[in-house]
Amino acid sequence: MNTIYAREDHLGADEYIDVVAKSGLNRPIADRPRIEQMLKHANLILTARQDGQLVGFARSVTDFCFCCYLSDLAVDKACQGQGIGRRLIEETRAAAGGAQTTTLLLSAPTAMTFYEGIKMPKADNCFLYRRQA
Repeated sequence: MNTIYAREDHLGADEYIDVVAKSGLNRPIADRPRIEQMLKHANLILTARQDGQLVGFARSVTDFCFCCYLSDLAVDKACQGQGIGRRLIEETRAAAGGAQTTTLLLSAPTAMTFYEGIKMPKADNCFLYRRQA
């Protein structure tokens, strides 16, 4: 199947929620106002569509020259294994400034093998405060 990758300035909550639910990504999809706020404040969204239907996306916050936090990477389980996740990461890195920009993501425990499998470098110098809600 032909997959079209694009940078989109706006991703609707309905499409986001649908793909998150189909991907297994743990996001607060029952809290629509929070999802809408998450989408509103992201400044880099890359999408993967097949026959016009959203099958994957990467949602990030970036300054486009030094750092990029890739906060969501989701691909519909029915489309996983097609290289869509890897390609969305590549497209994100390019759009965020290429090699001059650090791209950081925090992996869900269940996704660690995916990132290791695509040989994404692992950091040992990261600190974080976890969400309380």
